[in-house]
Amino acid sequence: MDATTGTNKAPVPAQARQGSGCVGDEGRNASEVRHRVDDLTLEQKASLTSGADAWHVQGIDECGIPGYMITDGPHGLRKARPAEEQKMGLGDAVPATCFPPAAGLSSSWDPALVREVGEAMGEECIQEKVAVILGPAVNIKRNPLGGRCFEYWSEDPFLAGHEAVGIVEGVQSKGVGTSLKHFAANNQETDRLRISATISPRALREIYLPAFEHIVKTAQPWTVMCSYNRINGVHSAQNRWLLTDVLRREWGFQGIVMSDWGADHDRVASLNAGLNLEMPPSGTDDQIVAAVRDGRIAPEQLDSMAQGMIDLVAKAQPAMSRDGYRYDRDRHYDIARRAARESMVLLKNEQGTLPVRPGARVAVIGEFARTPRYQGGGSSHITPDRMSSFLDAVSVRVASVDFAPGFTLDLDPADPALEAQAIETARNADIVLMFMGLPEAAESEGFDRTSLDIPAKQTSLLHKISAVNPHVAVILSNGSVVSVAPWRDDAQAILESWLLGEAGGDALADVVFGDVSPSGKLAQTIPLDINDDPSMLNWPGEEGHVDYGEGVFVGYRYYDTYRKPVAYPFGFGLSYATFDVHDVRVRRLGVDDAAQGAAERAAGDAAQGNDVARADGAAHVDGACGAVVRVDSTVTNTSDVPGAQVVEIYVAPGKSQVARPVHELKGFARVELAPGESKAVSITLDERAFAYWSQRFDDWHVEAGDYTVEVGTSSRDIVARIPVHLDGDGKIVPLDEWSTFGEWAADPVGARVVAAVERESDEGRLPKLPQDGIMRIFLMAVPVNSMPMILGEEGSKVSQFMLDEYRRIRG
Repeated sequence: MDATTGTNKAPVPAQARQGSGCVGDEGRNASEVRHRVDDLTLEQKASLTSGADAWHVQGIDECGIPGYMITDGPHGLRKARPAEEQKMGLGDAVPATCFPPAAGLSSSWDPALVREVGEAMGEECIQEKVAVILGPAVNIKRNPLGGRCFEYWSEDPFLAGHEAVGIVEGVQSKGVGTSLKHFAANNQETDRLRISATISPRALREIYLPAFEHIVKTAQPWTVMCSYNRINGVHSAQNRWLLTDVLRREWGFQGIVMSDWGADHDRVASLNAGLNLEMPPSGTDDQIVAAVRDGRIAPEQLDSMAQGMIDLVAKAQPAMSRDGYRYDRDRHYDIARRAARESMVLLKNEQGTLPVRPGARVAVIGEFARTPRYQGGGSSHITPDRMSSFLDAVSVRVASVDFAPGFTLDLDPADPALEAQAIETARNADIVLMFMGLPEAAESEGFDRTSLDIPAKQTSLLHKISAVNPHVAVILSNGSVVSVAPWRDDAQAILESWLLGEAGGDALADVVFGDVSPSGKLAQTIPLDINDDPSMLNWPGEEGHVDYGEGVFVGYRYYDTYRKPVAYPFGFGLSYATFDVHDVRVRRLGVDDAAQGAAERAAGDAAQGNDVARADGAAHVDGACGAVVRVDSTVTNTSDVPGAQVVEIYVAPGKSQVARPVHELKGFARVELAPGESKAVSITLDERAFAYWSQRFDDWHVEAGDYTVEVGTSSRDIVARIPVHLDGDGKIVPLDEWSTFGEWAADPVGARVVAAVERESDEGRLPKLPQDGIMRIFLMAVPVNSMPMILGEEGSKVSQFMLDEYRRIRG
């Protein structure tokens, strides 16, 4: 929900909850922050692992530990007013800049811009005394019907992680914490409080965890929020494998883990699993105290969880002590406006319909133009400090605009009078700007959509308007993809604007009238039909569980692998400018090259303050395994219009032991170009870019063999394919009696054993192995302990010889 407003009660004084003072506190200044858990009583330690109320961590005043506020994001600050100040009910929040939600911002493919948004959010937290903002949310858009897709980043984990990390870096650069959420596999709203997601280890590692992993390793978010759902039967809040083994021990996470609001169902089990903070408080600190005393919780485990909370407030103290700080509202609005511009994706633009020509008679149709839908519903709903609608913005540019609402922003039937007015308004215009989309009642946190369709009254009106005026540009407002195939022939242009935040009206005018060229790229495939999506076979689950049966084939990984037609592919987006990506080269890097490349990237990062070079096309890579391949290309603006192009790098595996997608995004760079300008782009791919998660090795595995590096401008617009051969990582699974004869033959050591068997067989000391026909096929598939099935009673001699010879060779 995350932090709902339903339990907004005043903090409970620490002494009242704990009943004791701070150990060894005599003579200490009460304002001095304590940093040692050893100085606290058992009761005080327990109290730190639960909130003071729905919005504050628990403080201990007598020990100098403040109880700071944490509150919702993720696309701006949603700080609820104190109850006595609220005028609009419990949902009333202080004004803040409403930036575009992730549904839009993700389409920018611009991590530097995302970081700038994060910095602005951090500044607003300082002013409002908020120590941690709850976001970003990086769960995968497994199915476009997911009710929370508007605040998630992508169907692709590489893109989600490499963009959303900017929010973490930006906010935390201001001394304020973030909460990376919802860890993990919170991919639907249906039954979200208890649903069990059945996911294979490989799908978890390749699809649902990498965005979290990259952000943790790159930016160390101060907090991580666990999800409501169960994963393979275990609630995330009680999942020690997830919270301790993977997050802390494997990835090196150094912050605290908090529950989503109401996700902690067993305080003792959760604390043992690695959950530092229950939110909101359930008044069960006594359970923790009792569990320590009777041995169900080790004292050092409680100490570790409580110390994490002390460390958190200590990190926040400098920023929270800045009294009188005020952020620059105008500058933040400008950032929101630029972010909204880059969020838009131009899907169609026949006959140069957009931008609007100077002097054109413009008809604006659709209530969204007057009453913008600028953010999603639920816990992230921000009170904007100002708002711009398209009608407001266009009135400054055009002497007179003919406007007709056309329809109401609800799910009610069409109003014939409104339709008739809209048709007449459109009839004599040079261009019709028709605003369509999803009303808030159609998508929100708390429920999943049941259809991709826009309300029929809107598409029906579009059809009628196009019949009297074919020069129609549709401008969409929606938090997740909508069906476009049924109506796109009625529009000459389609601009997907998603949800644009408070500056969306001004930003839309900037793009529609050509002040800037659209540069957004789809972070989510737009299918022709929702039933084309592979997850629909298991959506949204049944009887308390949902089977992620599509495995790693999510989004474009499925559509592209199985050559399914789509309305618009992942990574797609048009521009008013035109570009040429050329001179593509791929070079293998040696150890020295990799070290030099890492040093150059580190120097560039330090100079820029982030990991993205927009101007020179610096790489976006994980860097977890060392650089192995560098991809160079040149991008030229071939038009007389300034604009930006995104170079996308996909890796296509060759023959593999496992089922792999036909290609996967592994790098990207956004390049801004003046008319006629060219820039070089260099992107480095590490070993991880070529790896898959092997359940056999329980680790990442790079197979030896041929790969193809693809350079394109969408997942289906590939301009160059360059083959690359890799020697692999050399990992070998030890052979045993359950390994097939074919696996022995393919293994370097096993092949020597097979050769020895063939020699012994030729010389008559072992039974003759079949060489031709169906029996040879059977032989290759048989575990060596089943050789008698092929060779009769003598087959056991072959089995034993192979095992003995293998042990001898390996020593």
